[in-house]
This record gives sequence, C-alpha cells and structure tokens, in this order.
Amino acid sequence: MTAYHIIGEERASRWLITCDHATNRVPADVGGGDLGIGAADMARHIAYDVGAAGLTRALADRLGATAILSDFSRLVIDPNRGEEDPTLLMRLYDGTIIPANRHVDAAEVERRLNALHRPYHAALARLAARRDDTVIVAIHSFTPSLMGRPPRPWHVGVLHSHLDGRFSLPLIARLMAEPDLCIGDNEPYSGHLPGDAIDRHALQPGRHNTLIELRNDLIADAAAQAAWADRLAPILTEVLAALPAKEA
Repeated sequence: MTAYHIIGEERASRWLITCDHATNRVPADVGGGDLGIGAADMARHIAYDVGAAGLTRALADRLGATAILSDFSRLVIDPNRGEEDPTLLMRLYDGTIIPANRHVDAAEVERRLNALHRPYHAALARLAARRDDTVIVAIHSFTPSLMGRPPRPWHVGVLHSHLDGRFSLPLIARLMAEPDLCIGDNEPYSGHLPGDAIDRHALQPGRHNTLIELRNDLIADAAAQAAWADRLAPILTEVLAALPAKEA
C-alpha cells in the first residue's frame, strides 16, 4: 500500500509543492477498494481535489521543485486534517453518505493513520527539512458550488493563517493585479486549521507557505493544468524575490 508519490526528489529548489488530495484511490484493504458510493460521487470533489495532481506536477516542473502527492482518497482518511480533528474521517460529505465509514471504530482509524496518514506526513516532513529556507506551496482545488449553495465566483483562492501572512498576502496582492481573475482572500475556506498540513509543516517550523485553491472547472484537463502552471510559476517566483531580505 502506497501512501504518497514524490516527484523530483533530486531537485535542489527551495520550493516544495504539496498535494494533499491528489487522488480518489481507495486501497484494497479499505472496503475491498470500494467505499460504497457510486462512480459519479468518487469523481467529485468529495473524494479528491479534481485537477490538483496534474497542476502540482506541472508547477513543480516549472519551478524545478520537488512535489509530494498523497496516494489515497481524502474519504479514506484526510491527510489535511490533524489526528484529533473530527473531520479526519468523513461519514457524510456534501450530501453523500460514505457507507464504508459509517461504522468505523477507533482501531480502524488508527490502522488508517498508521498505513497512510502518518507515512505521508513523515515523508513531507523529511522533504521540508532538507533546506533551512523551504517554501511550501500547497495545491488544492474547490468545486464551483456545493450542493444547494450559490456559485462560487473566485477563480483562485489563496488561504493563509493569521499567524503568518508573509508570503500569502503579497501573493494575493500580486494576483489581484491580474485583470481577468477573481481572487479569494481566505475563500472559499478559512486558511487556519490547527493540525492541518500547513500548520504542521510550515507554521510550527516557521517556514514560508501558502495554500492555493483553483476552481476545479478551470483545471479539468492537462492543457488547462499546464496553462495555470505556466501562469502561476513566474508569479510565485516574483513574489518570493520581492520579499524583504529579513523575511526571505
């Protein structure tokens, strides 16, 4: 059972690109590889971040960066949640009941943590610690609308914690200068979630970081993912280069 994939581990860049919700894969030892929901639901944002893996790979290539991508569905256990978070294992998500999770006990949660969640975070921690000046860019995507909710207008959301906006706030300002983009500042979600991947690997160690959310209809195929990587890579590089020396 694999918990993650690493792309470009030999690359020396200070950038580290992460994709916590890269796939909808369900390991064979979880419900026989089936969570009990239909293919249409497994293709939705509830199971993974649609388009995020392709964007992550393309962006890592443009930046000459290492990337780490999860290799299990967020519905199996969510690597972007702390171990004590009540949403670590979802039983109901955006209107869909997850049958394979309905009766999961503490022992099964612990097994999934040991098999998937903890190995992913151990690998991420190792990669982040290779340099003293690592910059973590977490790539996610969001659905254009949740069930029964209004459409979300943003093309890109930049999520950040109130504890550290050194990189994200200049990035938001730079993206807002793009006339064709609607940018969300901590939209469509709040950027601070104690125990999540950014908290563990960036905020607590004091590393530069940002979390970029692309609306998933904008990165639905390889061509769109490549185009967004082409657009974002120079912007990220520009923002990092412009940081005050004491912060860079």
